[in-house]
Amino acid sequence: MSQELRFDGRVAIVTGAGNGLGRQHALLLASRGAKVVVNDLGGGRHGDGKSSAAADAVVEEIRAAGGEAVANYDSVENGAAIVQTALDAFGTVDIVINNAGILRDVSFQKMTQDDWDLVYRVHLKGSMSVSHAAWPIMREKGYGRIIMTTSAAGIYGNFGQANYCAAKLGILGLAHCLAEEGRSKNILVNTIAPLAASRLTETILPPEMLALLKPEYVSPLVAWLCHEDCEDTKGLFEVGAGYIGKLRWERTQGHSFNTSRAMTMDEIAGKWSKITDFTDSEHPSTTNESFGTILANLNKKSLGGNEFIDLDAASKDQIVTTNAYDERDLALYALGVGAAANPLDESELHFTYELGDGFQALPTYGVMPALNAYLNLAKDGKSLQGLNYGLDRVLHGEQFTEILRPLPPHAKLTHTFRFKEAYDKAPHAVVVMAVDTVDETGEKLAYNEISTFVRGAGGWGGDRGPSGDVNVPPAREPDAVIEEKTADNQTLLYRLSGDWNPLHADPNFARAFGFEKPILHGLCTFGYVGRHVIKSFCGNDGRRFKSIKVRFADSVFPGETLITRMWKESDTRVIVETKVKERDSVVIRNAAVELYAEIPQVKAKPAAVAAAGAPAPAATGASAALLPEDVFNVLAAHVAAHPELVDKVKTVFQFNLKNPASSWTLDLKNGQGVCQPGVADKADVTLDMDSEHIQTVVTSSLADVQKLFFSGKLKIGGNVMASNKLIVLQEIPSTAYEAERAKRVAAGGGAAAPVAAADAPLEPSDVFSAITDYLGGHPELVEKTKTVFQFNLKNPDSQWFLDLKNGGGACGQGAADKADVTLEIDAELMPAIVTSSLADVQKLFFSGKLKVTGNIMASNKLIALQAIDRKAYEAAKVKRLASGTASGGNAPAAVAAKAAHAPAILEALGKRLAGQPINGSLLIKVPEVGCWLLDGSSVGSVADSVPAQTTVTLADDDLLRLAQGKVDLRDLYQHGQVRVDGEVALARQLSVLGGLV
Repeated sequence: MSQELRFDGRVAIVTGAGNGLGRQHALLLASRGAKVVVNDLGGGRHGDGKSSAAADAVVEEIRAAGGEAVANYDSVENGAAIVQTALDAFGTVDIVINNAGILRDVSFQKMTQDDWDLVYRVHLKGSMSVSHAAWPIMREKGYGRIIMTTSAAGIYGNFGQANYCAAKLGILGLAHCLAEEGRSKNILVNTIAPLAASRLTETILPPEMLALLKPEYVSPLVAWLCHEDCEDTKGLFEVGAGYIGKLRWERTQGHSFNTSRAMTMDEIAGKWSKITDFTDSEHPSTTNESFGTILANLNKKSLGGNEFIDLDAASKDQIVTTNAYDERDLALYALGVGAAANPLDESELHFTYELGDGFQALPTYGVMPALNAYLNLAKDGKSLQGLNYGLDRVLHGEQFTEILRPLPPHAKLTHTFRFKEAYDKAPHAVVVMAVDTVDETGEKLAYNEISTFVRGAGGWGGDRGPSGDVNVPPAREPDAVIEEKTADNQTLLYRLSGDWNPLHADPNFARAFGFEKPILHGLCTFGYVGRHVIKSFCGNDGRRFKSIKVRFADSVFPGETLITRMWKESDTRVIVETKVKERDSVVIRNAAVELYAEIPQVKAKPAAVAAAGAPAPAATGASAALLPEDVFNVLAAHVAAHPELVDKVKTVFQFNLKNPASSWTLDLKNGQGVCQPGVADKADVTLDMDSEHIQTVVTSSLADVQKLFFSGKLKIGGNVMASNKLIVLQEIPSTAYEAERAKRVAAGGGAAAPVAAADAPLEPSDVFSAITDYLGGHPELVEKTKTVFQFNLKNPDSQWFLDLKNGGGACGQGAADKADVTLEIDAELMPAIVTSSLADVQKLFFSGKLKVTGNIMASNKLIALQAIDRKAYEAAKVKRLASGTASGGNAPAAVAAKAAHAPAILEALGKRLAGQPINGSLLIKVPEVGCWLLDGSSVGSVADSVPAQTTVTLADDDLLRLAQGKVDLRDLYQHGQVRVDGEVALARQLSVLGGLV
């Protein structure tokens, strides 16, 4: 900083200022012009005794150096007397530094009530007493700085200091509360946790360390926190030996338990690792942020469940995993489900012999890749969240498999597992998992529903599911019957396709589960059934097979004979039932197979890397926005005309755009430079974004581009810092892009199709027009609500007010003179504020998407607007679109349009700056009015992309209030009505506006 920070005209009270830290605080403030009340009782470090000598000595030291100071000898418990000394001597109080303290160290077991009480009275009660006496004075004058002194012992705990630790942490709580209460009155409250040589540390630290812990390394921080230029409040700082660090609270993501049922300590123990995991921690700084997660959990409508099945968690989770198969897998599977038992049967050889004519997959293989992925997840201990049971509880109950088109002979697959539903069959449960399977191009090949019977997992009172049987065989002889004996080693062959469950291979394991020998896999029987239908109704051509749904009714032992009976309901549907001949037991029931009338065709795959950079064809007509091709055509022309950019930039940029997808290379490193569609061989910087943001990246200020980056809308890979070099593109005039767009439109390219009224989103103007109409017929809202609401919208920026407090009420565009509540939100979310439930609005608030200042509780009164029929907003939208206004619209008709004040004010300011120039350059942005650059003694209207050291954005009405002297910039800033980007200190020079009007 170029000028010394001073405290001329400020009055400071420093308690415990006779020695150590307090003395150094007092000396430093006085040396910078402050008038200081040096308070010290003059007692010992244990709180005994009294003397005026210490305070007097410091006062004399200050006066000898040319400063002003008076002594005070009262106990800090008598804060009123200390503050009165300041008033008598200097007439006011601006700064309070609560530094006084004593020690009564003793273990908790040996601590007396006097030990506890005296430490509490000096530290916590004393800090309260002095601050409380000064508080009304600070509130009245609209200015104050308070410093509290805590300790590492209070923050972290320390043996033998229970009284001291409790008092010191209590001081931090007091400071946090006062920071919130004082914020609107410009009373800033901060806390330090110092480590320095003093009477309180000389008995616990060695002399050589004390010599290094000088108070001189603590007091400068205290002085800065007391200065009017420091805008921090509610801060906690550790300081000592030249180190300064800011602390904050941290908590884990935690776990939200289901509130529709009792919570048990066993569940807590089961989630303890998650509850205590700080990997993705968060840092709440207000009670609202702290309560947000808790209140969100209260507002959740629970689906139910128990310790085995948490329906809320399961319904929100999904798992994506991959695997692959080839011709060998298909042939092995076909053998595993009994195909080609007769190797000379040519009708089944095409399922097992990949070198023969017409090799194809048995369609029931469509379940295997998904099931194998599921079993591998289980082997690794992974499952969908909320499904808290192991395979030991599970029986495969039902299976549905759908094949979208004939399976290719080999493929790389991606499977997405998600919970579909669960049925409470108390005491058991049925859980249905859905699995979508796509190939490497994203084409969906198969869909599976795996229904598992989970023993002992029911009883939460949920839906029992469908009642009654489906797919019941008709009361007539079947249309086809196939009898087939399974091999004695069928399980050992089938398990090679991926189902490793030892129940199907290990005799001892099977006996442990009550079976005389390993049982056949249910899905092996499932494969037999599919084969039997294909042979009977498809001429053994599996390509017509669409889907199969079965219910597993009983176990099958290897070597038993399967009898599958089939009833043809139509050319595309067959009812199936399978039983074991030897035991006359039905093993597959309520089964149905659907067939395709025609074999589905394979979808044409997109050409590999064809026209990698070519944007999607655009619709015809006029286009309101720049397209990526406009931007990169302009860049290509600019690079061709300015080869010197290569030496300046020396960077290759890769742009990967989405919606629609395209890739572009800007090479400002090699040769003469080039801009072209496609992917760079070796990019230094990669930028990923939606296509709509490319205009901002190349035409807007660095600050606007950084906003995209920090909001996650722009992702940068590689050399992130080098991305700043794109600022060279701002040399290109915006007219060049517009000319390119106009050229494209004239040629019939790149138009956006007209938006139908039903598809067009609500705009803020629609919302406030409907509210204006409703207010005209319901003046009683004013008496019920008694609140003025200010809405500050972003993307795009606009301001709206809703006065339900004065007269008959009013609603319109602009800033309210005096708002009770200010709401800041993206324009696209504005309709949700007035049309959604209170719970949904609270979600916006607790997620940070809605910011509310002022009387936060009064914002709940907006629920009165839910009486407005949704059709009223739609009618306002239709009216706007019919008028030819596609977006934005004007203020409601009830509010007369006002002439902007900014041009006249800035013209007058230009005359004033001629004799009273400012330092640096300031850009004043008045949304929907214009931008003006203040540079030294000149003022000029400019484009909003002109660079400046500081940019100040505010509404036209707020600019008028500044020029009238009705409000200062600090007030507008604290209420969120002005935005400052760049060097904040320069913005203070706008006080020059005062008195212009």
